[in-house]
Amino acid sequence: MDTQNIALSIPTKILKRIKVIAARRGVSVSGLLTRLLEDFALREEGYRQAMEDHLATLKSISELGTGGVIRWNREKLHER
Repeated sequence: MDTQNIALSIPTKILKRIKVIAARRGVSVSGLLTRLLEDFALREEGYRQAMEDHLATLKSISELGTGGVIRWNREKLHER
């Protein structure tokens, strides 16, 4: 995999915590951040695809059984 260097400004307190976590896992900070960013990108892509699929399904529904007419009102829905 090709890599590219980037510059990040991370608060010192957070960076110290990240270094400890990376050391516990036996990886570099760069490796840890790469994994986290890859997971984030995959989740975002999955969410986007799910949203597109959902919207396509909604567009394909032509009839919801009402004939386009609302036959109830608030009072009827809340009658006891």
